[in-house]
Amino acid sequence: MACAHGFAPIIKLGFVFSSVSPSQKRHALMFPASHCGFSLKFYDGVSARSCTFQNRSFISAKHSSIRGFRVLKSIEIDQFVTSDDEEDEMSDGFFEAIEELERMTREPSDVLEEMNNRLSAKELQLVLVYFSQDGRDSWCALEVFDWLRKENRVDKETMELMVAIMCGWVKKLIQEHHGVGDVVDLLVDMDCVGLRPGFSMIEKVISLYWEMGEKEGAVSFVEEVLRRGITHANEEDKEGHKGGPTGYLAWKMMSEGDYRSAVRLVIRFRESGLKPEVYSYLIAMTAVVKELNEFAKALRKLKGFAKTGLVTELDLEDVELTEQYQSDLLADGVRLSNWVMQDGSPSLHGIIHERLLAMYICAGHGIEAERQLWEMKLVGKEADGDLYDIVLAICASQKEANATARLLTRLEVVSSPQKKKSLSWLLRGYIKGGHFNEAAETVMKMLELGFYPEYLDRAAVLQGLRKRIHQYGNLDTYIRLCKSLSDANLIGPCLVHLYIRKYKLWVVKMI
Repeated sequence: MACAHGFAPIIKLGFVFSSVSPSQKRHALMFPASHCGFSLKFYDGVSARSCTFQNRSFISAKHSSIRGFRVLKSIEIDQFVTSDDEEDEMSDGFFEAIEELERMTREPSDVLEEMNNRLSAKELQLVLVYFSQDGRDSWCALEVFDWLRKENRVDKETMELMVAIMCGWVKKLIQEHHGVGDVVDLLVDMDCVGLRPGFSMIEKVISLYWEMGEKEGAVSFVEEVLRRGITHANEEDKEGHKGGPTGYLAWKMMSEGDYRSAVRLVIRFRESGLKPEVYSYLIAMTAVVKELNEFAKALRKLKGFAKTGLVTELDLEDVELTEQYQSDLLADGVRLSNWVMQDGSPSLHGIIHERLLAMYICAGHGIEAERQLWEMKLVGKEADGDLYDIVLAICASQKEANATARLLTRLEVVSSPQKKKSLSWLLRGYIKGGHFNEAAETVMKMLELGFYPEYLDRAAVLQGLRKRIHQYGNLDTYIRLCKSLSDANLIGPCLVHLYIRKYKLWVVKMI
């Protein structure tokens, strides 16, 4: 097993494999040897011995003494740890390979090819780690990995080790405040040794920026990746079902509750001529839904405070501002959906309408929400029954008679429990909108079908009708509702008192 935690950066990776002779020095990839030594620690289960390599001559002078340690259990190289249950000690080939590679008189591939049969997988990993250390020839580390790849000796463990080394270099670049161009250059140059800058690699870099508090750096990094047109692991995902760098960064913003910034990020990239992956538009649409939902909850809470007198009522200007903010969010969501339609495949259309449906539900737009229900059905994606009920309640609260009638047609084919549930949503929609005549008709219809509305719903309808009697003097609906409730034994007999001012006459009726 091999793992890595901290590494030195590569400032520039300007190497060419075919044109560099073995005798040439690789200045672009060398770190000052005086900055950091290199330590090997050998563990035998009881004690630990440490040897420090400060120059190349150490290996030829000291490796014979190192061979004296037998039955070694593990080896620690600075912050790298590797172990192998099958071998008890390092072979002579390991030290000879390090010595030969340090001399730089021959190509690393020639040295490794010559000693191929003498080096175990563990020792090859240690060679890779050795040259990735601060103060060593990182160019050689890349050539070692390239040789391993060409020889088909890069297993999962070695690949993870190289990725960890690369992440260490990136982390050092970020810590030293290098520009995002240097980080992207590193990713591009890693392709030369077969370590493609795929989405998972780009995702790791974004996470490094984010975890180190360099959020603006993460945005600039993704922007540079898109500007250069660097392909990622999901580039073959033509239908847009998988994520990419823009979507991942937007998701990171969403995870911290910054939904608006996630939406603006994707839109800004698109409008500036870059090409975010299609899936990022869907993630941004999800952010729109979440922002609309949070905005609606905050608005309800504010209105509740206003009713209790804790804050003043919203004036006309405040109402206009809230409506404009909601309208802007919806416009962003529609714009994102249009981009998915343009760039994505038809298989995404159902998801698009599902997101639009959620947006309009959060915004309380009944007609638009109902339209998305039918659009989903047309593309073969059936919405959940609860969503139909929610849209039904919204349309009822807005007294959209035609939309309500269309949505009620599905009650003909649903079960009795579902029918009662849908009618309850309809009733509460009418109550919320203050449409108590329609609410009373719904209660009576439910009673005819053998469904008993909830007590609070019945009480709300009766109270609302009583207020309307005082305003308009219309008793008919109230009397019919009381009779229906009495017949169902939901209320006892009652007396209705009516005073006619013109004639100074009281009329009393037993129900």
